[in-house]
Formats: sequence, structure tokens, C-alpha cells
Amino acid sequence: MLDNYFPVLVFILIGVVFGIAPVITGMVVAPHRPDSEKNSPYECGFEAFEDARMKFDVRYYLIAILFILFDLEVAFLVPWATIFKEIVHTDSVKWFGFIEMLVFIVILVVGYVYAWAKGALDWE
Repeated sequence: MLDNYFPVLVFILIGVVFGIAPVITGMVVAPHRPDSEKNSPYECGFEAFEDARMKFDVRYYLIAILFILFDLEVAFLVPWATIFKEIVHTDSVKWFGFIEMLVFIVILVVGYVYAWAKGALDWE
């Protein structure tokens, strides 16, 4: 019975070693010299090591939501692009598939232009 699970145990041990070894190697080998540049605000726009209960700027959430929105839209384009040759060679869906994706891209561009016009993509 143990012979059946031994390869799984070896696989788990190798995975744990490959996961923990780089972290331990980085802690041992890497220099630890923090300076003002390393402790400066990064991406979120507030000072690191301040009060944890401070409020985030709404613009940070807006940029994050817009990124997720447009990222998901691109995820819808990838499957369509992979079967584009099949869509073009099938007479019954040739124009329907093309026009459907054209409408999708137009709606995406209108949303992008709207977000740009409202200043949602500007970071002060």
C-alpha cells in the first residue's frame, strides 16, 4: 500500500524543497541594506510603515478595477483569436463571428475612451 503513495510523497518533498530553498538562499545570501529608496511608496501611493488603518486613495481601487476589467476583456479575445481560421472557413458563421467580435471590440474601445475622458487613468 505504501508503495503506491511513495511517488506522491517524493513529489511533495521535491516541491517543498523547490519552494523553500530559494527563500532561504535569498535570506542567507542577499545583502540587507534598506535605504530611503527601498522604503519609498510603491504602486499604492502611500508611505510604507505607516498606520495600517489608514484609508487608501479611491483612485488606486479605480485603476485596479479598470485593469481587471480590461484584462478580462482580453481573456475573451484569446479564444476567438485561436479559432479565427475555423470561423473564416465556415460559411455559416463567417460574417457573424467577425461582426460579433467587431461589436465587442467597439464596446471595449468606447469604455476605454470613456474612462480616459473621465480621467480615471490619470494618476496625480
